[in-house]
Amino acid sequence: MASKDKPYRVYRGGRAKGPIRHEPLKEKAGRRDGDGYTYKGPKPTRKPRRWRRRILWTLTGVILLFLVWAVLGYLAFRSGIEDANKRLDPLAVRALTPQKGLLLSNASNILVLGADTGSKSRQGTQGRADTIILIRTDPDQHKIALLSIPRDLRVEIPRHGTEKINAAYAFGGSTLAVKTVERVTGLRMNHVVVVDFSTFGEVVDALGGVTINVPHPILSNKFECPRHTQAQCARWPGWRFRKGPQSMDGHTALIYSRIRENQLNPADSDITRGLRQQAVMRAVMAKLLGFGTVVSLPFNGDSLLKPLATDLSAWQFVQLGWVLKRAGQNNALHCRLGGTATSIGGASVIVGNEDNLSVVQMVTGRAAPQPPRPGSGQYGPGCVVGNRQFR
Repeated sequence: MASKDKPYRVYRGGRAKGPIRHEPLKEKAGRRDGDGYTYKGPKPTRKPRRWRRRILWTLTGVILLFLVWAVLGYLAFRSGIEDANKRLDPLAVRALTPQKGLLLSNASNILVLGADTGSKSRQGTQGRADTIILIRTDPDQHKIALLSIPRDLRVEIPRHGTEKINAAYAFGGSTLAVKTVERVTGLRMNHVVVVDFSTFGEVVDALGGVTINVPHPILSNKFECPRHTQAQCARWPGWRFRKGPQSMDGHTALIYSRIRENQLNPADSDITRGLRQQAVMRAVMAKLLGFGTVVSLPFNGDSLLKPLATDLSAWQFVQLGWVLKRAGQNNALHCRLGGTATSIGGASVIVGNEDNLSVVQMVTGRAAPQPPRPGSGQYGPGCVVGNRQFR
């Protein structure tokens, strides 16, 4: 094979004798699209892209809008709370035990009274607290307990002798109701909230309605007939509610909370009525804490609080909302006082027993929650956890 056909070159080691010849340096050649180029100095700095500025200004505007909206909402909410504070009897504030520290970090007892004076069958009568619920918060354990007290429970009312517990509100307003509940439970009340059910439906409507899970089908007794004539009311069977989650407006939720008899289940009683009222109150609280309600606060913050009279401040309400949200419903403790149903002086009453003391211990966390004892009847005292139902 000829040397020119070889696939390699032959280099000889060493160097030839004589002086070293310096060859001229070759200019470095680069490749840019196949052509050589020389360094022409630094490139001009790139201008910042405009879309980054636009995003930054947009985010800043959204944050400022949110802050302004939050401030306006809180001011409207605070204005409504201040009006609610003025509606509460000053004597009731004196009867309360001052809250120790913040609601966010300290246990608190809050008495909720529902004055049902808006019913057609009771207009013009003296108001009684037909809804009596004690809410105990325990932020350290992230727990909340709701104790329902039946309106027909026979108790000792200070300076009025033995009467149904709902008569305490009629005799002495929220002040006497606080003192009576404290005597019955042995617990000191830190706050009180009085709900006027005559305008409660308007609040539910302002919230856009609530969703309530009805545990059993209901065909109520006849009350507040929606028909126009007596003949139509005579044929009307009563209010019907199917089992399962249902969306209710203000009027429907109010009717649901007022049902005392269920023609489909004779075991339903004033106790189950109290549980329905608890469900309505929880649904309203959940809706009040929702994002949609917060957004609309600048427009209806005052109207949402019209049915309330309370000693709670706006900041305490915010703390309470946070505590309730952290506790959740799955771990909530639902309790009820009760006893034996009987008739005294022609009036149906519930005579309490020693089990009520055990229920109070369950509410405060000093005893494990237990359902009503077997054989205690439909008014048996006890507690259930989460979404469980009393049997």
